Amino acid sequence: MFIVATLDDTVSIAPHLFNEQLSTIVAEELDRKLANTIFQELGLCVCLYDILSMGDCIILPSDANFHIKVKFRYIVFRPNIDEILVGKIRSSSKDGITVTLGFFDDILIPSTKLQHPSRFIEAEQTWAWQYETDDETHDLVMDIGEEIRFRVVQEIFEDTAPKEISNNNVSMTQTTNDDDKKVPYTIIGSISEPGLGLKSWWTETS
Repeated sequence: MFIVATLDDTVSIAPHLFNEQLSTIVAEELDRKLANTIFQELGLCVCLYDILSMGDCIILPSDANFHIKVKFRYIVFRPNIDEILVGKIRSSSKDGITVTLGFFDDILIPSTKLQHPSRFIEAEQTWAWQYETDDETHDLVMDIGEEIRFRVVQEIFEDTAPKEISNNNVSMTQTTNDDDKKVPYTIIGSISEPGLGLKSWWTETS
């Protein structure tokens, strides 16, 4: 679920911090800059693991800050395809179920990836697995807040950075309306196999 990625960056340190321990300030600046940030094709940055090396402090013209090149390792959330995770149901719609891990919310289990057969209960805005026994069918409802075990089947990265466009030789930045905002990193999950779905389904029958 988590990987340790080796990265490098240039950290800027303000003059009022010059008397502080350099490694401590660099670590704080890296976490302030990167924590909870999505890196394309890498994942969600969580926290600094360690600092591998630091270059010389450089002061640039017209800038009183120290600038220092740093090589470091960072803990990143990026589960493997086919990895089994456990989260909680955050919301439901006709499209499927969204799941949260507490620190990451952009997980979708599409309606086509639910236990089969399942039905959407419009009045309650919840999904139910129509579990069949020998003589009847039971609705096993997937309520908000329930713990759910799912398999990671796909990940989607979207470039959400503002794009530069040219109009009559004038460069402009194109922004996105709030309604059209893309999610930078989405995980697609599935519960369409035995042992997956609500944890209570399987613990109660075992």
